[in-house]
Amino acid sequence: MMLRAFLVLIMSSGVAFAQSWPSKPVRIVVPFAPGGVTDSSARLVAPKIQEAIGQPVIVENRTGAGGIIATDYVAKSAPDGYTLLMGSAAPQTLLQFIQKTSYDGLRDFAPVTLVNTFPIVLMVHPSVPAQNVRELIALAKAQPGKLNFAGAGGLTQFAGEIFKYMAGIDMVYIPYKGGAPAAAAAAAGDAQVTFANYSDALVHMKSGRLRPLGMTSARRFPQSPDVPTIGEAGLPGYQVDSWNGLLAPAGTPPEILERLAAAVRQGYGDPGTRRRLEEMGTEPVGDTPAQFRAFVQAELKKWADFVKQSGIKVEQ
Repeated sequence: MMLRAFLVLIMSSGVAFAQSWPSKPVRIVVPFAPGGVTDSSARLVAPKIQEAIGQPVIVENRTGAGGIIATDYVAKSAPDGYTLLMGSAAPQTLLQFIQKTSYDGLRDFAPVTLVNTFPIVLMVHPSVPAQNVRELIALAKAQPGKLNFAGAGGLTQFAGEIFKYMAGIDMVYIPYKGGAPAAAAAAAGDAQVTFANYSDALVHMKSGRLRPLGMTSARRFPQSPDVPTIGEAGLPGYQVDSWNGLLAPAGTPPEILERLAAAVRQGYGDPGTRRRLEEMGTEPVGDTPAQFRAFVQAELKKWADFVKQSGIKVEQ
């Protein structure tokens, strides 16, 4: 009887806390520097959440270690709904299988909502004779180790390493400190091939300084419907998806998670907000905490299986 009374007391305390939330500003921690797609996504949804909950929502950038520093910081924060993470694909689901991290991408977090998804683009400098994915693979096989590709560690390098592994080719990786500098280097001819987030790729695709050969997504991206997926263009089964999603520390009351997710969905009812996300080169989602949890779980399993099978390594 005493144990049951204690459990009832704990549960009622949690409900009371959730009902009083929020009573102070909420922070969204971003793992990367200002200006990138993850930072821009956070700054777009923050005012929408603020409107819904009636408290300031502040975006804070904590950079370093490919996103691990911020992700680890939020994992260890109090589960009170006042510290959130604008999560990103690599630090949340990939890097823990490649290097030692002190957090688990799902166990240590309470998923709130998948904010958006976006592909990585395989592009070549105009000096590269390959006009499509099949020709690029053939060129690389004819010249082992002669081609190089630019990336920024994490998922952009991983996309290239998976491409190499599945195609059975050898290309030399050239690391850069960010996606935009990597794409710019390829556009300048300092690298022959690059795998870049769509937002970093767009300006070079439009200018013609880089030629897109394929999207890493499973289906064609609505903003560039003429660019095929890598899978359909010559490497069946290839797929690497990038995304941003809002997460809280594990143990955050479910009522708070639901309110935050509902605030994002409500914000997506504004056509201007959705248009801005699309202009950034992303597809808005805004699902439920349960749906986002299932998504992260599937991503973790996919990358754990692939890294174990392939032995792929990436730099940070």
